[in-house]
Amino acid sequence: MIDPAQLTDPAVRAFVTAVNAGDQAAFHALLTPDATMSDDGSERDLTQWAEREIFSSNGHMSVEKESDGGRALIVSYRNDTWGEMRTAWRFDVTPDGRVSRFETGQA
Repeated sequence: MIDPAQLTDPAVRAFVTAVNAGDQAAFHALLTPDATMSDDGSERDLTQWAEREIFSSNGHMSVEKESDGGRALIVSYRNDTWGEMRTAWRFDVTPDGRVSRFETGQA
């Protein structure tokens, strides 16, 4: 596993750190106002998805591998709803270092 502090991309590092800390304020602060996301190829409402899949279910990301300059991750993701699963995450980051989109799904 890769320690989140060692992740290459600062925005992705902040994303993983916020998820693992259950820090909703930090999570939302690193997103652009119009950020979007998809889960297993289906567009989702980011705010509702994050509340359900991360914050109210104790989501946690254990990063196995990173690529594409740190903007693509393979993660062992777990939460209280689904248990643990191997997932792929891909991030679009703006020039000012905020996440404008992320995509996740089973790896």
